[in-house]
Amino acid sequence: MHYPLTPRACKRTARRIRIAWYITFVMLPLPLYAQDEKPGIAFSMIDVNAPMPAGWKNLPVAHGKAMTQYTLVRDGGTTVLQADASRSASALMHEGNIDLAKTPVVAWRWKAQEPIEGADNRVGSKEDAPARLVFAFEGDKSKLSFFDRAKMDLAKHLSGQDLPYATLMYIWSTTAVPGSVIANPHTNRVQMIIVSGQPGDAGQWQTMRRNIAQDYEKVFHEPPGRITGYGLLSDTDNTGTTTRAWYGDIRFLPGP
Repeated sequence: MHYPLTPRACKRTARRIRIAWYITFVMLPLPLYAQDEKPGIAFSMIDVNAPMPAGWKNLPVAHGKAMTQYTLVRDGGTTVLQADASRSASALMHEGNIDLAKTPVVAWRWKAQEPIEGADNRVGSKEDAPARLVFAFEGDKSKLSFFDRAKMDLAKHLSGQDLPYATLMYIWSTTAVPGSVIANPHTNRVQMIIVSGQPGDAGQWQTMRRNIAQDYEKVFHEPPGRITGYGLLSDTDNTGTTTRAWYGDIRFLPGP
């Protein structure tokens, strides 16, 4: 039997969905890029005075949130993206059409100025990170639990848009050691893999490489569906602090 949610429960659930799901940035009707058009972004090939390439949007993660500022700057003679978050949360995203059978690996560079004081990705009220890569996936929602489907139905009713079937993030965090997997505090449909944040990482450029298909199967226990959106996110809205990070080129590559 399906029990209706009370108005208070609906409001509480809706708030948790807005916080937990970084969804607004994958909802807009941006044009899909074919796999053979080399998905990803080469900041190093862009002039600092040029606009962001077509299809990339700075989008809020929830209504009423302040926007993280993303700007092109020079660092070591190379153009990179600088992210400045001040009590803010928005993501620079592109709608995806990534064929993981052809290019299951993502490679990128990033640098975080310092850890976020008070951040803890295991706790909803402290769930911030100076740097994240975000991937949204489609999948068969009929396989999900009744509770997960109910949350998705409610979010669709509120926003008019479908939620991603699953979201995978690679994050810069001091919460746990690299390789650790943390479920979003409000929903296990968002899984975060820590890849940076050890002592000595702050202020240093790091070159990262991950097999998205393998990581997805590890954390969601099934093969991945199509990627419907990807991008990056720096946020401090929960801790009410400020942070700065830089992102280099993001490339999709053949395995392993």
